[in-house]
Amino acid sequence: MSLAEVKSHIASSCKQAKRDTSSVTLVAVSKFQPTEKIEALLKQGQRVFGENRVQEAEEKYPALRIKYPDLNLHFIGHLQTNKAKDAVRIFDVIETVDRPELAEALRHEMSKQNRELPCFIQVNTGNEEQKGGVAPKYLAELYRFCKDKKLNITGLMCIPPVNDIPDLHFALLHKLAGELSLKQLSMGMSADFDTAIKYGATHVRVGTALFGARKDQAA
Repeated sequence: MSLAEVKSHIASSCKQAKRDTSSVTLVAVSKFQPTEKIEALLKQGQRVFGENRVQEAEEKYPALRIKYPDLNLHFIGHLQTNKAKDAVRIFDVIETVDRPELAEALRHEMSKQNRELPCFIQVNTGNEEQKGGVAPKYLAELYRFCKDKKLNITGLMCIPPVNDIPDLHFALLHKLAGELSLKQLSMGMSADFDTAIKYGATHVRVGTALFGARKDQAA
């Protein structure tokens, strides 16, 4: 699917949900994608990208930032506390805050580097043991901790279980965000971003639909 086609789908989904198209940001997920493919999208006007790994982003994006200074890079993978320093330096938004230790590490590095990054709290809506994210029942507690640390939490993020109907998870995230008066919701990927928009997604993370299937899709 081309960038224009993905944007057209987003516009159509917004129209059905009676929302303004400008209320949804397309995050192009470029994990394992070569810089040539990323730059092809940049040349078409795409500016927001998402990466799962700090090291990979560091290899690909510094040179692209020189050519496209308005590029905006989101971290959307599991973040280890020992990578907080590099993450704060490389990225513009952190979408996967999920524990106090990480919040503390990010706050420390943001103060040290004088960079204030917007952050999302990742919620494990399916309570999956192998997946990152805070359990819904502990979300309010983590949110309070982040606020006490002066971390700029602007929204929530989730990745529904692969075999579940995503509607329930998107509806839950929307409800949780409302309880905390958070306006931004990062949810929905290539297969279900239209559904996510219906439930209020402000950021949709689309990789496969834009770039095609990765060679190591299982990774």
